[in-house]
Order: sequence, then C-alpha cells, then structure tokens
Amino acid sequence: MAEKKTKLDNIRTLDDLNDEEKRIIRAFEEKDWNEIKSYDSWVIFKVMSEFVEGFEKLAKIGPCVSIFGSARTKSDHKYYQMAEEIAAKLVRHGYGVVTGGGPGIMEAGNKGAKEQGGKSVGLNIILPFEQKGNDFIDQDKLITFDYFFVRKVMFVKYSQGFIVMPGGFGTLDELFEALTLIQTKKIGRFPIVLVGKAYWGGLLDWIKQTMLKEERNINEEDLNLFKIVETATEAVAAIDEFYAKYLLSPNF
Repeated sequence: MAEKKTKLDNIRTLDDLNDEEKRIIRAFEEKDWNEIKSYDSWVIFKVMSEFVEGFEKLAKIGPCVSIFGSARTKSDHKYYQMAEEIAAKLVRHGYGVVTGGGPGIMEAGNKGAKEQGGKSVGLNIILPFEQKGNDFIDQDKLITFDYFFVRKVMFVKYSQGFIVMPGGFGTLDELFEALTLIQTKKIGRFPIVLVGKAYWGGLLDWIKQTMLKEERNINEEDLNLFKIVETATEAVAAIDEFYAKYLLSPNF
C-alpha cells in the first residue's frame, strides 16, 4: 500500500519527522469518513468511561479541599513542607484532601492527609514526563485520566475549596478554570486560597493594574473571588471562615 502523502513530502519523508512534527502534519491531512467515525467513536467512549469512573469513585468521599501546585517541588522545599502541613490541618478540621496525584506539592498534600488518617484522593493524569501516582493516595481513591478536561471537572465537582500553592502552567490552568466558572456563575462559589505572597504578588499586581485598571477586563468585585495568604494556618482558616458564614462545617 502506498504511503499517504503529507504536506512535507517535498522536503523530507514522514519517517524523518519527530512525533510532534507528525502530529502537526496529520492535523492537516484529509481523512475519510471511516477514519473519522472509528477514531471519534473511540474517543467518545473513552471520555465517557473516565467520567463514569470519576463519578462512581468520588460521589461518596465527603467534603474535601483540593491542593494544587508544582510537580517539581522537592521534599526539602518550604512549599512542600507547607503543603504537607496544610493537608494535615485540613484533615484535623474534618476535610479530606484531593490532589493531582503526582509528585511535588501533590505528594505533600497526600502525605499530610494520609499521615493524619484522613481521606487522601489522587486524580492522576497520564503525561510523557513528571507524573505518576504517589505512594500516599488511598488506593480506592486513585483515578488516572487521559484527558485534562475530565480531570478538571472532577476537581471542581467534588471539592469544597482550592488551596493553590506555587506552581507552573498546570497550576495556573486549574486556578483560572475555577475563577472563570465562579465568575460566570457556572458553578457555585467556593473559597480559592493562594499560598505565598511573594510568589503570587506579581500576578496580583498585573491583575489589578493591567487587567482591571488599564483594560477594564474584569470588575473590582472579581478580586474577591480569591485570597492570598502566607502561612498554613491562614490557608486553613480561610476555608473555615468561608463556610462559617453559612454555619456549615465539614460534616454537612
């Protein structure tokens, strides 16, 4: 069978391309209906299976707080130790802990919860680097996803609050996903707490000066959707204080 022609046939063969280049080229190739139907059908059922597994495993976990942050943070780093402390305090206050299930800050969150005998949930994601399930997740509460968007639905649906530690693009993605859903009233309000004033200060300055004051792309009240704190005690207190206004505790 003749090999399909690609956009780069006049430059080099498909075998000469790396995986990323092949993916880019294939996005421009015309596909027949059978190819489209068979691939899209597989994706639909895979997505459905991930939603079903997530709903079944998480429906009864009770009140939990998600802890986000970098997978690259080492165990001797102050933010790792702070995330571990926050998770331990959350458990003592009656919450379970949900993380992305991997190393770094995620591991710290699961470790703090596990060592206090609390619920330790891991929503793992298959990645080409960095990510594998850590050793501090309750085995009946470990789920591994292929799709980020399914995983993010689980975070939002089954968390009563977000603690956002310093992290990279993935952490920012999770933060702004939650802020957008609350701002647009697609979900109910819950507390979002950013830990580390030095780390988040520059972003907050840009939001206030450029996004709000200069460009008017958000409203003044949108700044109330999150809170920046400095210590583990302040982070957990922000969660408690939010629900205290409604006379709710983790036993609701």
